[in-house]
Amino acid sequence: MDWRARAGAPLRGTLAIPGDKSVSHRAVMFAALADGTSRIDGFLEGEDTRATAAIFARLGVRIETPSPSRRIVHGVGIDGLRAPDGPLDCGNAGTGMRLLAGLLAGQRFDAVLVGDASLSKRPMRRVTVPLAKMGARIDTEEGGVPPLRIHGGQRLVGIDHTLEVASAQVKSALLLAGLYADGETVVREPHPTRDYTERMLAAFGADIEFSPGYARLRGGQRLRATDVAVPADFSSAAFFMVAASIVPGSELRLSQVGLNPRRTGLLQALRMMGADIREENAATHGGEPVADLLVRYAPLRGIEVPEALVPDMIDEFPALFVAAACADGPTVVRGAAELRVKESDRLASMAAGLRTLGLRIDETPDGATIFPGALRGGAVESHDDHRIAMAFAAAAQRAEGEVLIRDVANVATSFPGFDALARGAGFGLENAAVE
Repeated sequence: MDWRARAGAPLRGTLAIPGDKSVSHRAVMFAALADGTSRIDGFLEGEDTRATAAIFARLGVRIETPSPSRRIVHGVGIDGLRAPDGPLDCGNAGTGMRLLAGLLAGQRFDAVLVGDASLSKRPMRRVTVPLAKMGARIDTEEGGVPPLRIHGGQRLVGIDHTLEVASAQVKSALLLAGLYADGETVVREPHPTRDYTERMLAAFGADIEFSPGYARLRGGQRLRATDVAVPADFSSAAFFMVAASIVPGSELRLSQVGLNPRRTGLLQALRMMGADIREENAATHGGEPVADLLVRYAPLRGIEVPEALVPDMIDEFPALFVAAACADGPTVVRGAAELRVKESDRLASMAAGLRTLGLRIDETPDGATIFPGALRGGAVESHDDHRIAMAFAAAAQRAEGEVLIRDVANVATSFPGFDALARGAGFGLENAAVE
């Protein structure tokens, strides 16, 4: 499926963004390992998170779906998972695969994790190498890519490990393995990353000590069931934040968006650019801060993005590139080499698409300089990357012509119903048959 996108109306209204993908993955995992029954409200009904839930059903966990975005998980306890009857399909979910690698490394049985064509190209050594130091045995394909063949029955030992590259997924994988390890597992980061795993482990009763860039967990603990209210996904809200900031006359309210302090680098960057984004109705759900975001159009200016913000906005750079394209003056990004190993090479993908739409982008190995200008129409590739597709849907709202966005079926992995929600807010966006 392709999209045809063009400038629509000023963006107006109140939007309920789907649940946070990262929190949804973890909620199912920890509820499955807990003693007792947990209820999850706001669960993201995306292909990635459903894949994770389906994997736990294959591992012997009973999961009910009484209504959309709700799950009732009957936990089997930390030692209650059973051997699957075949490979476990993570779909496009890098989060699911990396976290499961840590969790399954401590089981008594063997398991194989597979993924779709995109996930099967993504690097996994950053997870498998430190897990091996704990005693895990995980085989990969040549180049360290999936499938992951995890050998069960290994004795895991806690380690004190400093990550070479800051990654919440790698940190989480080590902490999950640490639940099954002898002794303590300590993870240190060169830059603090999002702490969803630490906060949720604490909510499920784990004795865990954590602060920005540091986490310590004692092995052998049991988890207890709890109810989880999943906040709206900040990364999904990002495309509407940017679109409302660049389309004159816009005023959008995004309801109860998760504002984990290790996730909101884009919010800080947009405010540095002059965006008018206000927080209202702040609350805390399950240890996670949330608030309504009221976004009004405001002229933006180019900035040098502080490298300290990069780890806290690594998933939001496609949206940032769109804001930069519509700003006054160039925007410089450095320290974002991680973008080259996401679902696509996001630096190259965004640069190529914006060039197609008439802009000058100077790439570097770890970033780019975006020179703003008038966006014209054209055909851009999503590179089978949901965030690239949604970013160009937002960019098209300021384009002088129609933008054809190719291969957007992948958006359903993280934001099902994005196109309908966007049209309701004022986007010019329609589905188009693949030519």
